[in-house]
Amino acid sequence: MVVKVYGPAYASPKRVLVCLLEKGIEFETVPVDIIKGETQNPDFLNLQPFGCVPVIQDGDYTLFESRAIIRYYSEKYKNQGTDLLGKTIDEKGLVEQWLEVEAHNYHPHIYNLALHILFASALGFEADQKVIEESEQKLAKVLDIYEARLSKSKYLAGDFFSLADLSHLPFTQYLVGAMKKEHLIRDRKHVSAWWDDISNRPSWKKVLQL
Repeated sequence: MVVKVYGPAYASPKRVLVCLLEKGIEFETVPVDIIKGETQNPDFLNLQPFGCVPVIQDGDYTLFESRAIIRYYSEKYKNQGTDLLGKTIDEKGLVEQWLEVEAHNYHPHIYNLALHILFASALGFEADQKVIEESEQKLAKVLDIYEARLSKSKYLAGDFFSLADLSHLPFTQYLVGAMKKEHLIRDRKHVSAWWDDISNRPSWKKVLQL
């Protein structure tokens, strides 16, 4: 059964796509236009009651929340494709730790930047410069912690690519691309090398081509 991924144009669904590619899982994408309010249609709300993307359908199984989805497929197909969870219990613990850091320390600030710099006009509100400045300052402090961590290991959870790294790809791509804030990455030697490494993975390049 081919996995259906809803909302491939947006950042969070791209987490799912790159994970599926790393694991060698077949999928098809279903366009969803957030700007036009398609996530509030009754049919979509039957799949995702909060009206957000991504959602996956795998036969009769439906799952939403991008990090839950990538954990699910990494475990379900742990003996296939790239090992994204870690081999030992200690490695798995570090993957989970840094995945939580991404979700709770990194994502809120980079999301606010994306929302106010890239999407405010389309969503019908005025960008708040104070929010932009404060979010950039907070993100810089988080990246200082990343710089210290990445001075000791090639990737966040150790010397292997994992979900912890993968989860950063979509929104950081906005940061270095459309948001024009690449300096936040490039001003930090080890963060910069890490970004070059993970953003050049064939799976991520394929997602960008999609």
